[in-house]
Amino acid sequence: MRDGENFDSDTLDTGIPSVARMYDHLLGGVDHYQVDRDACERLLEIVPDSRALALNNRAFLRRVVGYLATEHGIRQFLDHGSGLPTVDNVHQIAQRVDPSSRVVYIDNDPIVLAHGKTRLDQNDRTAVVQADMRDSDLIFEHPDVERLILPGERTAALFVSVMHCLKDDQVVPLLERVRNRLAPGSLFVICQLVSERAEIRDGVSALMREATQDNWGRVRTKDEVRTYFAGLTILEPGLMNVTEWRAENEVVPRQRIEDWEEWGGIGRLG
Repeated sequence: MRDGENFDSDTLDTGIPSVARMYDHLLGGVDHYQVDRDACERLLEIVPDSRALALNNRAFLRRVVGYLATEHGIRQFLDHGSGLPTVDNVHQIAQRVDPSSRVVYIDNDPIVLAHGKTRLDQNDRTAVVQADMRDSDLIFEHPDVERLILPGERTAALFVSVMHCLKDDQVVPLLERVRNRLAPGSLFVICQLVSERAEIRDGVSALMREATQDNWGRVRTKDEVRTYFAGLTILEPGLMNVTEWRAENEVVPRQRIEDWEEWGGIGRLG
């Protein structure tokens, strides 16, 4: 189903947890079901800091979009695996810097499309596309992407807290496909869940694969995430726990780093 089609509630399987709805629950939202809440409770048993991590990750998204719009003059954004709309979305942050900024949200959860369309109908510089983020051909050939993401203009490709949803053999090919579509100077924001503790990586990955019926990848290590930036120039302040990325004056929830963290940064193409 593409943006612009009617939302069919029959396509929504509420018996399987959705990563987007679980994230919404951890952020304190209301667009989720009991199955999502149950999965979050199991997750919190393994890593009690999961709620703080989700809140910190959202704060990072706000900071990085503002930074790209203000410091790098980026005016078009592709948000892969965007999740459910919440306070201060990418388009709101970017359009405060420049009202002409254009944003396309991409997610494969039907409820994201339904809520996104409801909230964005009055904003013709923003669109929601329901698609698997790995389907780059469909995404870049979608009418709204062709309308809003202008060829030859630098783009910010956002992959915030989504790479752990992909299998090992899917991550790098996805990044290569997107890189081949974007203009030199485009910026890639990439981060995912990491842990240096094998029991955390294995426990969370097993739980999420079971809960989502294998629609998940795995928690990885920092060294593995570093490989995602091959061929890109890593921008200062480098790759790190995103809680600390340009957060000098921001108050964030306390988090025990030894459990796990969201780790990554920004890479520039060309």
